[in-house]
Amino acid sequence: MSSMVSPNKRTLLLLPPAPSPSSYASLKAAYNAPLFTVLKELARSSLGTQKSALLDIALPVPQLYGQLDSPRGPLYATTQQLVADLYKLICITAAKEAIDTEDAEGVDARIVLVAYPRRGELTVSPTEATPGRELQGPAIDVHTLAQAQRPWDHIYSVESEEGERVLQSFLSLSGTSTAVSRVRAGIAKVERSAAPTTDREDSSTATNHLSVAVGGTFDHLHIGHKLLLTMFAFVLGRRRVTEQTPSTLTVGITGDALLKNKKYADQLESWKRRQESTHDFLSSILYFGPPDDSRIQVREKNEPGPNGHVVHVTYPFGLTIKYVEIWDPFGPTITDKDITALALSLETRGGGEAVNEKRREQGWAPLEVFEVAVLDASEEESVDESFQSKLSSTEIRRKRSERLKLKAKA
Repeated sequence: MSSMVSPNKRTLLLLPPAPSPSSYASLKAAYNAPLFTVLKELARSSLGTQKSALLDIALPVPQLYGQLDSPRGPLYATTQQLVADLYKLICITAAKEAIDTEDAEGVDARIVLVAYPRRGELTVSPTEATPGRELQGPAIDVHTLAQAQRPWDHIYSVESEEGERVLQSFLSLSGTSTAVSRVRAGIAKVERSAAPTTDREDSSTATNHLSVAVGGTFDHLHIGHKLLLTMFAFVLGRRRVTEQTPSTLTVGITGDALLKNKKYADQLESWKRRQESTHDFLSSILYFGPPDDSRIQVREKNEPGPNGHVVHVTYPFGLTIKYVEIWDPFGPTITDKDITALALSLETRGGGEAVNEKRREQGWAPLEVFEVAVLDASEEESVDESFQSKLSSTEIRRKRSERLKLKAKA
């Protein structure tokens, strides 16, 4: 899995805890200033290098503190809104400032959820029950983030009381000597009367999903894909101490032959390339163990019949990611009885209903469906077209095709 181009630069942005209650407006007020500064600096640094600048964004989420071992259903709606709004803000900032977030020379932003209390009062010790379990993202504690040994060239922190608390918590646990820059803060509002976002009764009856599926083309991976993949990975619960069954993330990726009639098909990435870029993103938000861990195993299978071409990536704490080449709208959701949940984009809601109808016909339990927002810029003026072009694989292919034609004429 090491064939992806390594980034020119890898940076960490430590944000202060998310506003409460959260909305796009409150999140923009809190995070627009630091995001603007960091995205601009990274865009400048990657110009002319033909390599991306990779930006890990650590987003502290108080509602997840002490809840990482809980089923994700009751935590899903508020977490999904938060991640969607932050990716939307990144996309809008990039559109307004003409920052590339789609190509090899752009800024590759990735959100990591950090279970962190408001005002930084850390009282929950790192998970110890299952060796390595705390290494499973995309939601981790600050201890796991600090101990991740990622090769960050630079760390950005936000210049505020809460921002400084997050930074000091991180530094005290990491012992890193990486250079730190403090960037201007936004305005974070916290209403103390805000209602709790997790229903404890729901937690006791919710399913702890250990086999979750998602499907897509994943061509020229963009911010919309990142949101979908992040929330898909979030649905997967952590295995309990007594759990023997490995947990599984199944990613159905459309086969090349089904895409021949797509617009600008000459710019479509191959299945192998799409699988590799999907894995490159997923692994970066899912695994916080040692870099180049030799215990991670990769196996490719080619068997006859539907869903026979699979790449399995197995991690040391009992997680397997299955990348399946799919030839129909259903993929493994109707051939793998063990899958219990499905993540899908709101615009493909009908696909979830069709899958469950097929499963019922087979006498199988329906999947719990988790919907992921379709990003739009309706709150903003004059960015809609450039914003949408960053969220469309077709538009990305069109731009690449036009650039190649211009080069050929030159």
